[in-house]
Amino acid sequence: MRPRRGLDPGSVWAQRLRQLEQQLRAKEERIVVLETENAALHLKLAEYQGLAGRSTNEVLQLYAARGGQQKLQRSSLVTQLHRAIKRLKQDLKSLHSFALELSKEFRRQSKTCLYQVLAAVQGVQLQNEAMQMFQIKAFDLEQSLQEVTERYEKEKQKRRALHNSLVELRGNIRVHCRIRPLLPFDDAAGHLISQDRQRNFSEKVAYAADDETVLVKCSRPGHASINKTFQFERVYNDSESQDAVFADVAPLLTSLLDGYNVCIMAYGQTGSGKTYTMLGPQVEGNFAFTIEDESELGIIPRATQEVFRLISEKPPGSYWVEVSVVEVYNNEIFDLLAKDSYGKVFSIKRDVVTTREGKSDVPLLTHETVENASEFLHLVKKGLQLRVRHPTLVHAHSSRSHLVVTLTITTIVFGDNFGMSGVTGAALRETSFINRSLSALADVLGAIAEQRSHVPYRNSKLTHLLQDSVGGDAKLLVMLCISPGQKYLTESMQSLGFGTRARQVQRGQAKKKNFPMPSKAK
Repeated sequence: MRPRRGLDPGSVWAQRLRQLEQQLRAKEERIVVLETENAALHLKLAEYQGLAGRSTNEVLQLYAARGGQQKLQRSSLVTQLHRAIKRLKQDLKSLHSFALELSKEFRRQSKTCLYQVLAAVQGVQLQNEAMQMFQIKAFDLEQSLQEVTERYEKEKQKRRALHNSLVELRGNIRVHCRIRPLLPFDDAAGHLISQDRQRNFSEKVAYAADDETVLVKCSRPGHASINKTFQFERVYNDSESQDAVFADVAPLLTSLLDGYNVCIMAYGQTGSGKTYTMLGPQVEGNFAFTIEDESELGIIPRATQEVFRLISEKPPGSYWVEVSVVEVYNNEIFDLLAKDSYGKVFSIKRDVVTTREGKSDVPLLTHETVENASEFLHLVKKGLQLRVRHPTLVHAHSSRSHLVVTLTITTIVFGDNFGMSGVTGAALRETSFINRSLSALADVLGAIAEQRSHVPYRNSKLTHLLQDSVGGDAKLLVMLCISPGQKYLTESMQSLGFGTRARQVQRGQAKKKNFPMPSKAK
């Protein structure tokens, strides 16, 4: 572990010492200058004194020669000389005092600098000792961190094992049920009926009795109302948020990153809330995965963000992620991410086959590599724009097909498949194929529940495509979406019956996928 970068104490004190030495040299140079000036003044003083003595003799001679006439001139010259001598003596005295003060200041500053240098040396020694202690402590912390990291890895492995055991105890096939609120189009019956019957159609008959029970009030004209209950692993009432729904889905994503196949499937009639639950709200028929109110986002965008968050905790470069978007329309499979020779995305028909290992596969299916949740959702949005849609009485942008969005995660150790499907239906020939697909799905689950030797996966392209997620060793979550109104009682009962049969399926434990490193991402 390298020490934290910063100023070197030794270099700081060395710089300070150089500054003091420069100041000392400047003082010494000043003393030399003053001493030179002092010597010059002494020479001038001696010169003036000699001049004064000589001038005195000359004055006497002149006085003797010229007599009393020049007496006054000599006296004046002597006075001037004495004054000059007096000024020179005063200047010399001041200069001597200044030299003494300068010498004292020099000695004082020299002493101070010496003390500072000694203190700096002692400080550097102390800091070196402290640095050595810090390095020892850092080494001890590194050792402790390594031990804690090893314990963390062991605890993380235990957590994974406990988490997957908990999910398995809850059941590898789990069924949740979400009851949507009554909506404005629930008042429209679609044909001419009496006001009383219209009023009955808009009445609420499906309720969440508690978080595991659905209560349905079944009534017929002239007969007493009969209450029927259905039990599921989780039931959401009409006021529970998207956050609450995803909170129960999120644990499956941990299993996904731990190496298990995970499938989340929405099931219900058209207009029952499947699309809102799986994707979120639509704006003029289009999905806005970047809406300001993120609390409205559905399972798919939330799951994608969570998956990439979990992946970010793993070593960089040890994984890659791919996405495929498939539509099952009129019992045909269409690749919604296929591109033409100009790179434009368009829908192209594919087929589903069973491999030698007994797994379902779609040859030539487009798998796009993505680096983050934003890229993933961008591709999903492109695929959604190609889906077959027709307006219905309850849904202005009703999809006429089944949608399967698959997120494939491949790492050096294992690879996983994450399938999410939203199922919608109703309308003439399309309705026929949709109902056949759902019937085939119910037949598959029934065959698995009864442990028949033959499971009819190939009766429908949908069940054939989802073979590994429905009847294999994956963890499956079925999200039933129910309309609460009397108008949809028959369809709601059918969905609840399907969920009840799905709960009866008993399969072996989910198995972790340990695949060798593939030569090509798939």
